Amino acid sequence: MIIGGLEKSSVVDFPGTVAAVVFVVGCNFDCWYCHNRALLDPDAPAALTVEEILAFLGKRRGLLGGVVVSGGEPTLQKDLPAFVEKVRALGYRVKLDTNGSHPERLNSLLNAGLLDYVAMDVKAPWDAYPQNAGTDIEVKKLQKSVELLADSGVAHEFRTTFVPTLSPADIETIARSVGGAPLYALQQYRPPGPGIPARAGRLWPQPHGPGPLPKPADGPAARAKMHRAGHRAVTGMFRTPQYRRAASN
Repeated sequence: MIIGGLEKSSVVDFPGTVAAVVFVVGCNFDCWYCHNRALLDPDAPAALTVEEILAFLGKRRGLLGGVVVSGGEPTLQKDLPAFVEKVRALGYRVKLDTNGSHPERLNSLLNAGLLDYVAMDVKAPWDAYPQNAGTDIEVKKLQKSVELLADSGVAHEFRTTFVPTLSPADIETIARSVGGAPLYALQQYRPPGPGIPARAGRLWPQPHGPGPLPKPADGPAARAKMHRAGHRAVTGMFRTPQYRRAASN
């Protein structure tokens, strides 16, 4: 495990659980709006060792209830199962954040009973993935991960960052593609900071072309517009019960 960072305590990353968040290095996507771009390079140096993480968790038993493994993309780490086993041996529940691109590894973790919660990002409608994820994607693998989670019996959610390259119609399409999920959440887009280019040199995906990034929706007028579009703002995240109903039809 190559660990790029640690958030020692979070009340927003693991539903119903105070958790530490472990960030691993390396990602096979190149989302232009990613705020964890420093973690994309699989050859980036480790910030912490596994032993240091486990020692920290050992001291926090009774104060923390869970550990979130995020990234980067955790399923790229071949020793992820061994790490999760060690975390669970300390008495922690484990949540995995994933882009769903390695369903076989996700399936192994689920079958081994190593996960208590999974959050899978669904970046865009299936036919628009390359533009939004910044690379060619085997969509069938993503769809397989959705199916695995739906059949797993493990608590899970799907989530989408509502970036300017997506429309409300796209969001409804995504919601239908994860049909009947217990939770589909919209995350509020916030522009990446200056000087954070994509690996391929992109600053902004086509067809928008170069130029300043749009500002996130904010203020009473913008929030009212979001409400009219059928989105309900909840602490920086949009949750869409009406789309969950549509997805189950």
